[in-house]
Amino acid sequence: MKRLKIDAIDLFYQHRVDTSVPIEEAAGTVRDLIKEGKVKHFGLSEAGARTIRRAHAVQPVTALQSECSLWFRRPEEEVIPTLEELGIGFVPFSPLGKGFRTGKMDEHTKFESSDFRNLVPRFSADNREANQVMVELLSAIATRKEATQAQVALAWLLEQKPWIVPIPGTKRLDRLEENIGAAEVELSAEDLREIEKAASAIKIQGARYPEQMEKRTGLRTMGLPTRRQRRRMRCKSES
Repeated sequence: MKRLKIDAIDLFYQHRVDTSVPIEEAAGTVRDLIKEGKVKHFGLSEAGARTIRRAHAVQPVTALQSECSLWFRRPEEEVIPTLEELGIGFVPFSPLGKGFRTGKMDEHTKFESSDFRNLVPRFSADNREANQVMVELLSAIATRKEATQAQVALAWLLEQKPWIVPIPGTKRLDRLEENIGAAEVELSAEDLREIEKAASAIKIQGARYPEQMEKRTGLRTMGLPTRRQRRRMRCKSES
C-alpha cells in the first residue's frame, strides 16, 4: 500500500486456493483486513463452487477470477450458477484462449523459449491444428458482424451475464483498442444460438495446463478439503 501510495486495496484476491490452509482461515484474514480498512473487497481465483460457498460464509466474496471462454467452459457447470445465487461477480481470464482465438496463430507459429504456452498441451502444434475449427467458427461470424474474431469472442462472454467482466491481456495499444471495441459488437439471440450449436459440436484438443499445474487449481478439486484440512478443522471445532 505504501509503494502504491493508496489507503486501501479495492479488490484483494487470493490468487489460487491454498490447499494447505482451510479457506475459512484465508477468508477470515481478509475479513480482518477489511475491518481494519486496508481492503475493501475480497476476491478468489480458480475456486470451485464448494470453496466459494465456504469462503463466502465467513467473508462475502465480491468477485471470482477464473478461466472461461468458448475455449474453456467448465465454470458453466457449477461455478457460474453459484456466483449468480450468491451475487458474486465473475472475471474470466484468458477470454481469448491465450491468444489462440484472435486468429493470429496456427500450427506453424513459433513461441519464444520463455513463453508459457510451450508447456501447455493445448498449444502443441498438432492440437493447434486440430483446434483451428474454433477459429473458423469465430471468423465466419466476425466477417458478418464486421468485427474481429477477438471481438466476437469477447462479445459472446459479455452476453452471457451482465455481471461478467472479462480481462483480456495485451501489451499493445492497438490490441487494447480492439478489445474495447468488443463492447460495441451486438450478438442477437439467433447469433448466440448459432455459436452455441456450433461450439457444442467442437471438441477442443489438449489440456489447458500441464497435469501437475491443473491439480493445483480449485476447478480440478472442486474445492473439496483435503484429508489434512478436514483433520485440522475437526481439531479446531473440538477445541
